[in-house]
Amino acid sequence: MDRKITGKSKFSQLTVGVALCILLVIALTVYDVSQSNSTGKHYKVNLDNLTISTANQGTFVDALSLRGQVVPKSTIYLDTSAGGQVEQRLVQQGEFVEKGQPLVRLSNTNLQLDVMSREAQVTEQLNFLRNTQMNMETNRLDLSRDLLEIELKIKHLQRRLNQTASLVLKGLQAKDKLAEINDDLTYFLARKKLSIERQKQQNSIRKVQIKQLKDSAKMLEKNLQFARNNLDNLLIKAPVSGYLSELAVEIGESKSRGARLGQIDIPNEYKLVVRLDEFYLNQIQTGMTVSVKRADATILASVSKIDSRVNQSQFLIEVDLPSTIRGIKRGQSIDVDLMLSGANTDAILLNRGAFFTSSGGHWAFVVAKQGDIATRRDIRLGKKNQHYFEVLSGLTAGEQVVTSSYNNFDQAQQLNFQ
Repeated sequence: MDRKITGKSKFSQLTVGVALCILLVIALTVYDVSQSNSTGKHYKVNLDNLTISTANQGTFVDALSLRGQVVPKSTIYLDTSAGGQVEQRLVQQGEFVEKGQPLVRLSNTNLQLDVMSREAQVTEQLNFLRNTQMNMETNRLDLSRDLLEIELKIKHLQRRLNQTASLVLKGLQAKDKLAEINDDLTYFLARKKLSIERQKQQNSIRKVQIKQLKDSAKMLEKNLQFARNNLDNLLIKAPVSGYLSELAVEIGESKSRGARLGQIDIPNEYKLVVRLDEFYLNQIQTGMTVSVKRADATILASVSKIDSRVNQSQFLIEVDLPSTIRGIKRGQSIDVDLMLSGANTDAILLNRGAFFTSSGGHWAFVVAKQGDIATRRDIRLGKKNQHYFEVLSGLTAGEQVVTSSYNNFDQAQQLNFQ
């Protein structure tokens, strides 16, 4: 006779119920994990690990905060034109020197001997020129004297001719004598004419020669003066007044011709040399405003020069400092702000943060009003300065944004704060 076993049926139902509960827990766990990982829509994050910034309305200044180095606006280099051995150092580096003040004395035996030899040659040539001029003057005087003698001879002959002609008419003198005197007079008249022509010719030649001789004498004098100046150049003097910022000479040291001895900086004339990333090369123009930060005040200056040569991903600009600025020295570093454009007085500002690396400024996690979640929202950022981004769209003043890194949840749509 068969019997119904009721205990086994109850055990089976209990087993099925437990299994269903386990499956339900597993399903809920899988769903929670799927909704909480970085590739899903939601992600749980610890609020202490986030940086949250508030978007504010204010003035956006499109400027770069940089650091420039003070250098002289005008520098005069000291080079030796003659070369030689350093015999005496008359000043020390860093001193203020006056124009014409002796700085360094050089010695050059070969140059001194060469100058002495050239002086002797020039003196000899000048003496030759003077002797030539004296000979020309003597010839001129001799020619003038000959002409005077010829004229005197002609007068005597004319007087004898008149006397002889009177005697010939009276029969007291032979006609041959009259003819002889007449021939002599004709000869001296012709000779006088030739002497006058010769005198004119020599005067014309003499003028040209004298001019050439005088020009040659001037050139020789200049050469002699140049040779003497080479000796004077062995004493190096300050060409201008200023600070002797460099003086690279030592007693006994030999300096070749054209060697750099030092430099003089013009006082109260400085400029800033600023290095910028090559990213800004197309944005920088001469005349841009630069705000120079000083302890007592902020001074406005402008970009005076752009050196577009890129070196190690950087290029240089120069900023002329006003002559009224005081308390700066060569080599000093100064903080400046380079104004890239005008200020926007009605802008939405958002603090700079690491979120920009992941989003590129196209989206951000905006905190809800309740403060327990942050949702992903499309935004558009514009320019940036040292502290802020300029928000063009997507945010309003007062909204809070997660500005720390998004690397762990950059695919999420919502952040749940814990």
